[in-house]
Amino acid sequence: MKKNYIIIAVLFAGLAFLNSCTKDWLEVEPRGTTLEANYYRNADEAFAGLISVYDPLGAEVVKTYASKIGLLNTASDDCYAGGANYGDQPAWEAWNTFTVEPALGPQDDFWGRNFTGIYRANTLLSKLPDVAMNDALKARYTAEAKFLRAYYYFDLVRLFKNVPLFTSLLSPSEFFSVEQSTPEAVYAQIEKDLNEAIADLPEMLTTAENGRAGKVAAMALLGKVILFQNDESRMMEAANWFQQVNTSSQYGLLEDYGAIFRPDNKFNKESIFEIVHTSKAIGYWGPWPPAGEGHIFTQMCGPRAYNGPDYAAGWGFNPVTVELANLLKGDPRYATTIANIDSLEQAGVATYEKGYQNTGYFLQKWAPLKEFMSSGGGDPVLEWPQNYIEIRVADCYLMHAEALVRGGDAGSAQIWLDKVRERVGLPSVPATLDNIYLERRLELATEGHRFFDLVRTGRAASVLAFKGFTAGKNEILPIPLTEINNTKLKQNPNYN
Repeated sequence: MKKNYIIIAVLFAGLAFLNSCTKDWLEVEPRGTTLEANYYRNADEAFAGLISVYDPLGAEVVKTYASKIGLLNTASDDCYAGGANYGDQPAWEAWNTFTVEPALGPQDDFWGRNFTGIYRANTLLSKLPDVAMNDALKARYTAEAKFLRAYYYFDLVRLFKNVPLFTSLLSPSEFFSVEQSTPEAVYAQIEKDLNEAIADLPEMLTTAENGRAGKVAAMALLGKVILFQNDESRMMEAANWFQQVNTSSQYGLLEDYGAIFRPDNKFNKESIFEIVHTSKAIGYWGPWPPAGEGHIFTQMCGPRAYNGPDYAAGWGFNPVTVELANLLKGDPRYATTIANIDSLEQAGVATYEKGYQNTGYFLQKWAPLKEFMSSGGGDPVLEWPQNYIEIRVADCYLMHAEALVRGGDAGSAQIWLDKVRERVGLPSVPATLDNIYLERRLELATEGHRFFDLVRTGRAASVLAFKGFTAGKNEILPIPLTEINNTKLKQNPNYN
């Protein structure tokens, strides 16, 4: 059966799956479905619609296991695909070895998740003008929808480059005549959405609003969007946005680097935009995909058949490359970033099964720690509570430093690079691009940033040659084969 995610999003989003939310801004218990045509009558229904726009952010399973972090780690030099054996997850292995083709790879998952979010944002934006609700609240919901649409499109344009641009709902007659926009047009729309969102997003979020977008998150994302377009004439513009973010009294570096990622320290002052997972929603296996709101990637990246202290047994994905492990040895961030399971086995305190591409090094930032294993009513492997910090302060400090150097102000850049290193007790190094890029790798290791950093700085072909990366092709993914069939969409270069 042919699947087309754009069309599926249009057809099925007509039935708004609107659920209740917990204080953690999550859907837990379904209340049923309501026809979209009869919905959005009041503030409560608009709020439920807004929840549906946030919902795809946390998707861990779409067509396959689709963890954004895990897949981006796989495409980088931080990690391998891993798993039980070759082909455990074919989409992961295809990106790991850059043998992705239109019918094989992670592209269906990324395309489906992001276009679902975009359709839901467009639906809400089309309904809000007529909803009977407070004007200030309506303006905030509009701003959040625009922020999220910008977020989803930023992922799409980086992953695929050539994507269709939707800012309104399609009629059925338009489904098969959609064409791609230029990357420049998509970036322009992203910037427009973020600039408009900034005006009406709140300066501060309450505890009950954790997980939602605020003004600082939109400014940080806008700075990042400008930086990633590599227009040297706009570097000081990006730096100005980061200046506002990095001088905000709400956010700052945590003194303890390891505390950033602990599930019992969510929404800490270093977290600017955080994607929420919870063990409170009962996770269970059943019709695919499995139900739940947990962080399944935590289960995926633990050592297989592990028996020993601290960790629960996992599935062996994303083993860390020896090169990254060696690079971090001696760095104070090593123990927070890498779990050396081989050393535990050699000490006689643990055993584990050596899976595919095993190096003995595993992810610590997302590790399945026994202390956080769910004891609820569902399957614990589906209920890990770790959140994912999409935008954090140290990332913004380093992007700020980069933008300043590229804009000709290395002196000011030194301040922000030094702050990142001082936090973990490291001495100052000159604020050069090479040092900033190295610091990004060490500070942000295994957090899903590395692949995009390599591509945007033109280093991917050389750094990822050992994995089979082909310049002019593997910087982006192919358009999913199911989207090409019977449409006007054109395949990306060298994927035909």
